[in-house]
Amino acid sequence: MSKRYDNNSSPTELLPGDIEYEMGTPIPGIILEKEKWVQTAIKRLPENGQLDLAAVFGRSAPLALDIGCGNGRFALSSAVRREDWDHLAIDILPAVIRYGTRRGNQRGLSNLRFAVCDGWRFLADYLPAEACDEIHIYHPQPFSDPNFSSKRMMTPGFLALLHARLKSDGRVYLQTDRKEYWDYIRSIMGALFAWTEIEGPWPDDEFGRSRREVLSIEQGLTIFRGVGKKRPDLSEDQLQAILKELPEPKFELEHRDSRSKRPLRKRPHRHAKRKPKPQNPKMD
Repeated sequence: MSKRYDNNSSPTELLPGDIEYEMGTPIPGIILEKEKWVQTAIKRLPENGQLDLAAVFGRSAPLALDIGCGNGRFALSSAVRREDWDHLAIDILPAVIRYGTRRGNQRGLSNLRFAVCDGWRFLADYLPAEACDEIHIYHPQPFSDPNFSSKRMMTPGFLALLHARLKSDGRVYLQTDRKEYWDYIRSIMGALFAWTEIEGPWPDDEFGRSRREVLSIEQGLTIFRGVGKKRPDLSEDQLQAILKELPEPKFELEHRDSRSKRPLRKRPHRHAKRKPKPQNPKMD
């Protein structure tokens, strides 16, 4: 089994049996023979109405949704480990979804689908009530500029969507390396969820659940993790009363000087060409 190193997420020439690497860290799953590849992209979301999940996956199974999936590290890992679960991974950036779908295709993960969409719209427009067993959100965009704080995803309204789209015993998994964002998250999550903070890394993803987490570990940043189990006992009136009392995410973020962080670990590209040594000029 060979290993191929990919330091910058650009596609490399991968062969069956290869393990793909990114920043010196393995991407979950092994490259299969081309005849075993599958199609993991949802190329077009419904113009009207919700996704037919049974039609998308060709079966009925527990569902894990990864919001802001980036290049798909967690979704790939979970789909490899849990073949009896279906996985939806979404991100607003088409470029990172292309990396995710390529990786899912090459690993033959028929229990995984990727789509380009933002979390708000996907939950509100494309998922039915109580569709998900798990929702994963790793490192939501903090929007450091206070002028853009209204764009932050984790708000009381979004919390209500998470609650509505989870099954009665469903769970939401959250992670960030921004303490100010974490302080806000922990201040609101207990209102609709039984909230538990996690000490240390996730036990089933030793290298990290997202590209951002890998970067944060390399930079020596503190990573905050937690799990919320849905409170199914809340009536609609109780839910609305609670939401009215929750604060909006108007916190300020401390300036982060990236120069104080230790540099990222890098591995040379396997096929990188060495520059020829300069030749001494001939003397007449």
